[in-house]
Amino acid sequence: MTRRGALRLGAAGAAMLAMGGCRDEDWYGRNVDGTLSDLDFTLTRASDGATVTEESYRGQVVAMFFGFTFCPDICPMTLANLSALADRLGEDAAGLSILFVTVDPARDTLDQMGDYVANFTDRADGLRGTPDQLAALTRRLRVTYKVAEHEPGAMEYGVSHGKSVYVFGPDGEARVMWTSFDTAEADIDAAADDITRLLA
Repeated sequence: MTRRGALRLGAAGAAMLAMGGCRDEDWYGRNVDGTLSDLDFTLTRASDGATVTEESYRGQVVAMFFGFTFCPDICPMTLANLSALADRLGEDAAGLSILFVTVDPARDTLDQMGDYVANFTDRADGLRGTPDQLAALTRRLRVTYKVAEHEPGAMEYGVSHGKSVYVFGPDGEARVMWTSFDTAEADIDAAADDITRLLA
């Protein structure tokens, strides 16, 4: 092999190593470490009416997602998958908190939220905020949602929202985003591996 050929081979190998260093480190979800804001919120917990913040869940891995209890498909499927995830974790589920934040506080009362999440898993808390509290959190995480125009007090209207699950480490740092956890094809085992890795 000529010296030029050896140099080219060495350069190619270095490039492959560099590309390997940029991989997503085998997370199931998308690695958002350093690109998404850390956990920071003030909301009301449905189960007991307590005001909670990110400090209330410090030391836990937090899986947070946004929706509403009248949601016909995305929210119940996501909660069902998160419930299956908690079951798959077994004893390690004690280190996981699932936070379901309503983007429809006009209809989602605390009682409604509490009953809704309790139907899926005891690892989940329903959270409700004032318009300002909700706006601050959704802006921070770049969550999009839209409530259709409706008459005050109306109970029939549409709400569109994102479907991602935001996963934070025990220190509150944003680590992983699961962008397709609302279908029967969600990989529960791979998601459990993400949680186990963050708990280690």
